[in-house]
Amino acid sequence: MRPIIAAVLATTLAVPAVAQLATTPQQPGQPQAARVAAGTYQVDPAHTQVTWEVNHMGFSMLQGQFGAQGGSITIDPKKPAATKVEVTFAINELSTTSAQFANHLKSGDFFDAAANPTARFVSTSVTPRGPNRATLNGNLTIKGVTKPVALDVTFVGAGTNPMSKKVNFGFTGTGTIKRSDFGLGYAAPVVSDNVKLTVQAAFTA
Repeated sequence: MRPIIAAVLATTLAVPAVAQLATTPQQPGQPQAARVAAGTYQVDPAHTQVTWEVNHMGFSMLQGQFGAQGGSITIDPKKPAATKVEVTFAINELSTTSAQFANHLKSGDFFDAAANPTARFVSTSVTPRGPNRATLNGNLTIKGVTKPVALDVTFVGAGTNPMSKKVNFGFTGTGTIKRSDFGLGYAAPVVSDNVKLTVQAAFTA
């Protein structure tokens, strides 16, 4: 078995890592902050989600998603540090590739979604890290527990959506939390306590 495992690993390591999809010149959105006029914009629920990832027993990486229920951003590209963000996520509509697993996550062992149908993030500060990057600090509330979280945020792009004829723009954010901090420590540490978060946030005029 060892030669087989070694061959699989060698093949895997030989494949280049998948790069983040780059914006092309043909797309209406471009990574130019000047395309965003100062003001308040609403979350686009159809294109906003949080993907979470845990290490499942040391065997595999396991993922699931939450969609956005609502929220807004108040932003002025000339004053990025003054940006304010708040987003509500639909815990009771979480998705995984297994209905049985999704139902377990919604149960009292984890999110108790019947009693706690949503989670909420409210920003507290923004620290610019260059023309299109920033650290976004805020308070995350899950199951009635509020804890600080920091996200490394990258501006994806902005422009006029050819379908809605409205200005759209978005960001990608990444961070790590401990699920036990929010009363979600079931099966830890067999299933990792650390949870990687990847946030895709879209906003519209």
